[in-house]
Amino acid sequence: MTSRAPHPVTLPRLCWGDAGAERRALLVHGLGSSGALMWRLAVALADAGWHATAVDLRGHGDAPRALDYSVEAYAADVVATLPDGGGAWDLVVAHSLGGAASTTAAAENGEWTRRLVLIDPAILVTGRDSGIIRRSQERAFDDNRIEAVRAEHPHWHPHDLELKVDAVARASRWAVEQTSAQNSEWDVRAAAARLRVPTHVIGADPKVYSLFTGALADEVLANPAVTMSIIAGAGHSPHRDEPEPTVRRLLEVIDR
Repeated sequence: MTSRAPHPVTLPRLCWGDAGAERRALLVHGLGSSGALMWRLAVALADAGWHATAVDLRGHGDAPRALDYSVEAYAADVVATLPDGGGAWDLVVAHSLGGAASTTAAAENGEWTRRLVLIDPAILVTGRDSGIIRRSQERAFDDNRIEAVRAEHPHWHPHDLELKVDAVARASRWAVEQTSAQNSEWDVRAAAARLRVPTHVIGADPKVYSLFTGALADEVLANPAVTMSIIAGAGHSPHRDEPEPTVRRLLEVIDR
């Protein structure tokens, strides 16, 4: 992890819903993905009366390229991303790498968002998980045909299949590789312990595959601001693996 304060880049946006809606949400994707791949959650929020904004993270999609791909750099970008007109987000929904960046951002700036929902967040990535993530990204870049994505994820919606191919095509392979290389000590547990905004983790099913489980989950859940639920049958991307129960859980959480 870098010790200097990273300089943020301006992240491109996609938006759903009425721009004049009172409630505003930010959606932050994971490694090797894109803002467009958060579409299912964005549509659900828009249908519920929210204005939803998804961003491409640095090195991904149409976002600027950079040299720094530390979690702190990703966090600097998202904490500098504010609703049109300023103020705080009413909700930030963040997956995997986006979850690590958003956890760091919310811990450093308690005024950035009023609520945080983390989808199988990458709070601590070591050993076996590091290898699984690296090999998954290598497979994606080595064979980016839609047939290969469908073979690995046969139950995904056609939009998700198409957008995953597009996300890999537009992401910088070097940036994705550097995200692993520059975060050899990938650990934002200290930031998670400092969270004060209401935070809910929508967890993947450990029987399938989850980054946020076991002793790690227990440690983070010791913070009274953090709660958790699990989407049965979902792997690391519940919003794509089991979208309907994931959407229901999201809407339940934010209506509390």
